[in-house]
Amino acid sequence: MQVIVAKPPKRMTAADKVRLAIADDIVRGVIGPGVSLDEASIAERFSVSRTPVREAIRQLEAIGFVEARPHRGAVVPLFTTEKLNEIFLVMAELEALCARLAAQAASPEEKQALQQAHAECRDAAQVGDIGLYYDLNIKFHETIYSLSHNSFLAEVTLGARNRVAPFRRAQFQSLGRLLRSVEEHEAVVAAILEGDAEKAATTMRDHLGYVRTSVDKVAPTLGA
Repeated sequence: MQVIVAKPPKRMTAADKVRLAIADDIVRGVIGPGVSLDEASIAERFSVSRTPVREAIRQLEAIGFVEARPHRGAVVPLFTTEKLNEIFLVMAELEALCARLAAQAASPEEKQALQQAHAECRDAAQVGDIGLYYDLNIKFHETIYSLSHNSFLAEVTLGARNRVAPFRRAQFQSLGRLLRSVEEHEAVVAAILEGDAEKAATTMRDHLGYVRTSVDKVAPTLGA
């Protein structure tokens, strides 16, 4: 059976850097709800042209972090606790299903690829490299999506994760979160390696629950 693995992280572009910085500011409340994103000011802040700024704003709009409004341009929406809970609930169930199917369908070679992805995350966590860990964490989860052997499920799960990607990235700023994340991954990996579908689903669902709780530690109080 052909080994299915996630693609390596792509090289970060100027638009990616702008997008991540703006998303972090939105999550932390530096840029609040209702604020219009001014292309000229952002371009000056990052010493780039307006082209990557427009692309960054387009990417943020695609995941719901920016809304296009008449006569106001790109505006930061209000993220409510209820809305975030809804997205995380769906995402947790999707990822739990991916883990369940991975435990049932992954070949020995694919399980080895998962162990490698997990080891890379562990190494990044041990040195405290948040940026690297974030990229490798994406690779780890996408490896599990692929090991489910269900391309439609993988596509839908990826779309759900992208909707809250900035929040998932921000939670790694929480003290000790990297190492705890690795421990949570360890439980998921162990279940998949054992072929225990129910345990794989449960540990992945628990993992996403911890992620949701960690978000509240780094983000300001969300709107009701």
